[in-house]
Amino acid sequence: MRPLTEEETRVMFEKIAKYIGENLQLLVDRPDGTYCFRLHNERVYYVSEKILKLAANISGDKLVSLGTCFGKFTKTHRFRLHITALDYLAPYAKYKVWIKPGAEQSFLYGNHVLKSGLGRITENTSQYQGVVVYSMADIPLKFLK
Repeated sequence: MRPLTEEETRVMFEKIAKYIGENLQLLVDRPDGTYCFRLHNERVYYVSEKILKLAANISGDKLVSLGTCFGKFTKTHRFRLHITALDYLAPYAKYKVWIKPGAEQSFLYGNHVLKSGLGRITENTSQYQGVVVYSMADIPLKFLK
């Protein structure tokens, strides 16, 4: 487990900034402690510094995972967000889309959402913008780019 290089950090923060914008600082400096990103087996983990100090006693080959997996780097050095990051990105999302209960199940099975299935959309959401999709009960379901 090692810290991210400058290039890896830049690529990852660009991807996360598509969804949460300027709120990226709130992800690292949280009121319940300081969190950081660590790379292990091409996967990026979001972990508390307290837990990180405790995990220093475990060798790298024995360590399976630590913290929450935010995503992974592909072989072409692109960053892919995992669904496990949704709970951490959703509260800070700039652009949100709410789906009506009738279209929710169809969306979760991979189908498109018709215009009649949209409940609300945040204002000034441009085309091809990273959005977080919510149910009408404010439960984050997915993020789309």
